[in-house]
Amino acid sequence: MINLKHITKTFNTKDGDVHAVKDVSLQIDEGQIYGIIGFSGAGKSTLVRCINLLEKPEHGEVIFDDKDLLKITEKELRIERQKMGMIFQHFNLMKSRTVYENIAFPLRHLKMDKEQIDKRVMELLELIDLVERKDSYPSQLSGGQKQRVAIARALATKPKVLLCDEATSALDPHTTQSILQLIKKINKELKLTVVMITHEMAVVKEICDRVAVMENGRVVEEGDIVTVFAHPQMPVTKNFINTTNNLGKIDELIEANNPLVQINENQQIIKLQYQSGNTSEALISKISRDFNVDCSIIFGNVEVVKDSPIGTLITIFTGDHENIKKALQMCRDNDVVVEVMKK
Repeated sequence: MINLKHITKTFNTKDGDVHAVKDVSLQIDEGQIYGIIGFSGAGKSTLVRCINLLEKPEHGEVIFDDKDLLKITEKELRIERQKMGMIFQHFNLMKSRTVYENIAFPLRHLKMDKEQIDKRVMELLELIDLVERKDSYPSQLSGGQKQRVAIARALATKPKVLLCDEATSALDPHTTQSILQLIKKINKELKLTVVMITHEMAVVKEICDRVAVMENGRVVEEGDIVTVFAHPQMPVTKNFINTTNNLGKIDELIEANNPLVQINENQQIIKLQYQSGNTSEALISKISRDFNVDCSIIFGNVEVVKDSPIGTLITIFTGDHENIKKALQMCRDNDVVVEVMKK
């Protein structure tokens, strides 16, 4: 549905050129919830604005529904943009208009008649569960309610794609969950493709099918969410994943030589990572029995990503060096990812 090919976007400023997006290629399939994650300045918001040409890249192709948006007329582009809704971090509602009027605005712009507008607005108010607030003004709404109205307005013209630029960043965790559940509902019931721009790995983990990780204007890692979460390749990806748990603490503890991670000659600190197929295996007890290796768990974590449990243990193995080596090989043979962190 969306195919970005070698997208490059540079901003000319008084301090010099800013290369916001550098040769980025992505394929987003119809019906997916696709996450693009990066720290501030990574280029993710610029990239999503290149999808609907709010920012026009100087190089590359933006293929949407088999059309290169960079090669069509302005009139044709306006038609294609109607197939893309967009929501933002700060909602961008019109303060002087009611909830009803905010949602109706794009429909009036299309010169639909009053009966059609009323039918569509009421459908959307039902969808976002705000029928009783249709005559309220944005100042009378909570942050979550404002974002629901923004979502309804973005859906008014029945788009094929919903672009979400940091849509939950201004919301508290509870409200974020409710908005994510609404987006999942919309994706499922309306068969809508969703592109999520965020700096929060918890959002990606909760909702996305695939994810692209951006750093310094480039996509440095991309894949289905379970694979990326279970086997992150790049340091920036690992940093993001560690924000959702306490596993990143081990690096700090080792660097500080904390008493918790001080070990003897016959000990090693091992990270073990399990996936859905082996989370139930009793490997720890089997290692102790078969190889006379004691395994002390420092701390651990289990995440459920797209219904797949991913478990990680930080452990201290104690025993003969050769026996520890055999125990680690048994773990690898059982598809457990092994990382020796200190020995």
